[in-house]
Amino acid sequence: MSIKQVVKIGGSLFPDYAIDLARHLKNTDSLIILGGGEFANLIRKYDSEINFSQKTSHWTAIDCMDIIAKLVNDKVESTKLAYSIDEVQKISDEGFTPIFVVSGFLRCEDPFECSWNVTSDSIAAYISHLLNANLLIVTNVNGIYTHEPKESGSTFISKIDAKTLLNFQESSIDVMLPSLLLKFGTDCYVVNGKYPERVLSLIDDNINDYNFDYTQIIGD
Repeated sequence: MSIKQVVKIGGSLFPDYAIDLARHLKNTDSLIILGGGEFANLIRKYDSEINFSQKTSHWTAIDCMDIIAKLVNDKVESTKLAYSIDEVQKISDEGFTPIFVVSGFLRCEDPFECSWNVTSDSIAAYISHLLNANLLIVTNVNGIYTHEPKESGSTFISKIDAKTLLNFQESSIDVMLPSLLLKFGTDCYVVNGKYPERVLSLIDDNINDYNFDYTQIIGD
């Protein structure tokens, strides 16, 4: 059994929405990657005040992804923690949904510069490329907007080219993601994880209900 998609669940959905979505991903051939959420945001805040080294800020933010991965896994019986690509495959073959604890793997691979431009979105894109799997970025908004969703005049975007996003001021994905999608020649979807049925609609060939907002990013 191969991994069909990497589902990056944003830390903004932790705890309740993230845990609920992880349960819904049972038997979908998905790999879950968790964002660092409020833990990583707190490090970013301290960094802006104290100015830690880029290396320390980068890796401690990734450690926050590990923390949330472990906490979500603790509440979901159908998931197991994976610490390597081989473990991801083994856990999936056993019928469980793997949740990737990424820090050790990334320290060995070291594919990114140490920067706040690289967050869990880019990490998920890199891992989905290695697995030749589809990529879903699951967040707490419907997708990508021209401005912050709450701002006056903000317009929802259902499809956008990654090239356009290179200079796009948008906060629901990280800065590095569009360039990675172009490098890998792959698309991804951005979807609201507060509604698990929307995520399932995008990954289950037997569900054809797309009557909701989501954004497709074209990378090829």
